[in-house]
Amino acid sequence: MDVLNLPTCDIKVRRNGVKKEIFDPVRKRFVALTPEEWVRQHFVQFLMNERHVPAMLIGVEVSLKYNGLSKRSDIVVFDRMGQPSLAVECKASNVKIDQKVFDQLARYNMVLNVRYLVVTNGLAHYCCQIDKEKGTYTFLQDIPPFEML
Repeated sequence: MDVLNLPTCDIKVRRNGVKKEIFDPVRKRFVALTPEEWVRQHFVQFLMNERHVPAMLIGVEVSLKYNGLSKRSDIVVFDRMGQPSLAVECKASNVKIDQKVFDQLARYNMVLNVRYLVVTNGLAHYCCQIDKEKGTYTFLQDIPPFEML
């Protein structure tokens, strides 16, 4: 798998027959190792280790309904009151971050209603803060620590 633009971390990978699997500390189980899952698990580790988000306040592949369709948000961080605060859309490292990726996350946010949106392919990361009252957003230089979410 590709080296990502994220801090190094302890990632557990195993072979299960012919398939490789990666350990998800949030779901507490091994899952199929795909290029997108590689990015997702590194970003989960980044949130826990660098942004000090408690694992119990992170949701991975959170189910939601949008226009009657079942969708899944890659990562959702909840605040201490259990409200969604930050949503992350992960793509494989070979996928370009473009307007379609932002639009996908914006659609999910119509359901989630978070303050912070992040899109990443493991190499490039973009974070914006939503001002719900003004209906605007501001791109941030960095992803805020948990205390600010």
